[in-house]
Amino acid sequence: MTRLQLIQQVNRKRTYLCVGLDTDITRLPAHLRSHPDGIFEFNKAIIDATKDYCVSYKINTAFYEALGQRGWAAMEKTVNYIPSTHFKIADAKRGDIGNTSAHYARAFFEALPFDAITVAPYMGEDSVRPFLEYKHKFTIVLGLTSNAGAKDFELQQTGDVMLYEKVLHTVAKWGSEDNLMFVVGATQANELENIRRIVPKNFLLVPGVGAQGGSLAEVSKYGRNQDGGLLVNASRAVIYASAGEDFAAAAANIAQEYQVEMSGYLGKGPQ
Repeated sequence: MTRLQLIQQVNRKRTYLCVGLDTDITRLPAHLRSHPDGIFEFNKAIIDATKDYCVSYKINTAFYEALGQRGWAAMEKTVNYIPSTHFKIADAKRGDIGNTSAHYARAFFEALPFDAITVAPYMGEDSVRPFLEYKHKFTIVLGLTSNAGAKDFELQQTGDVMLYEKVLHTVAKWGSEDNLMFVVGATQANELENIRRIVPKNFLLVPGVGAQGGSLAEVSKYGRNQDGGLLVNASRAVIYASAGEDFAAAAANIAQEYQVEMSGYLGKGPQ
């Protein structure tokens, strides 16, 4: 999916919601726990119920990789089931020496049909470059994360800037808004104005709204640009809205609530 196609989906559907399929086998509804393909059946129902209210799905690969071959098979079936109209993110946080990264890129961009992958930038350009070589694919680089440990490195001063600022300035030169996005945690909304000064055109993937307590209103106010420029992820708040057999309907209700709120922000135009 190209940047223009993603923008068109945001404008058509009046939403920039990304639903996180962080599917934990221990949290499946009771009637699916004994199902031989319970993870995929759960994901399939969530996708069917929420696809009208979101433009993207993010698969946190750790939840699938932890289950070995069974989990990988469920992830492969899930990403292939997601409609082509939706932006598909592998939240894998890869990043290694160039030859290794080239194989990670092949895994998620060729063997699996993801549109984007999250990448850690701290080994430098040669660890990120293999992902950027793919046409119409996006590399989503960790910028400023929402976890408490962000203060250990990302929010440390290095020279005249904080480390995360140096990362954004540097990585932005390796690609363009057509193949680079950045992760910015929703709980870091106070830094979004500054981040937008550094990367004004790139899309931002923003986790942390919902269960983690990030403010959609603040993220939307300070993070949007003239093209929208946001993919706001909600995982647990959507997919675990109910633990019963009505889980898909409950997920649809929450996703629709996000869509309605986001539509209001889009209606006000860029800030």
